[in-house]
Amino acid sequence: MKNQALTFLLFLLFSILIMTLNLRVEAKSCKSSGKIKGKKPPKAQCNQGNNSDCCEQGKYYEIYKCSPKVSARTKAVLTINGFGKGADGGGPSECDGKYHSDDTPIVALSTGWFNKRNRCFKNIIIHGNGKSVSAMVVDQCDSTRGCDKEHDYQPPCPNNIVDASRAVWKALGVPKKDCGEMDIHWSDA
Repeated sequence: MKNQALTFLLFLLFSILIMTLNLRVEAKSCKSSGKIKGKKPPKAQCNQGNNSDCCEQGKYYEIYKCSPKVSARTKAVLTINGFGKGADGGGPSECDGKYHSDDTPIVALSTGWFNKRNRCFKNIIIHGNGKSVSAMVVDQCDSTRGCDKEHDYQPPCPNNIVDASRAVWKALGVPKKDCGEMDIHWSDA
């Protein structure tokens, strides 16, 4: 009886140790890749549409080559982006080099989730505000660079962003005045 109890206790301790190590590895699997120093944008060169931030002179911004692991319920922050020419999204979309209508449910994903264009033109399902919507990936929300002309002098994206068109927000039932940032979860369609 003592041997069985001791064996069970050792098994339990070993299991706890393995689970703890796995959690640590997963938590460390997406660390910052470094920092970039912000530069003041040239006059009238940072589009602040949709309340976008402009880089600040001398401020350091974290950069990431990775994003949290994708699962059936990947936690993320939904932000709003303009995908049309002259909008706050900057240049044309990464997947096709074109601009897109904000009336179409489309998104840009943080660099790690964008996965070197492997999610281009694939749909994801976004869950938020008690509703769900399917949206097509057309762009990258660059987590590795920013504060330059190519990125409209905006900071690098955090590594957990789903940057969505107004159509996505509308489908989730969020009033225009409340669009900005919202905790969501998403999955591949």
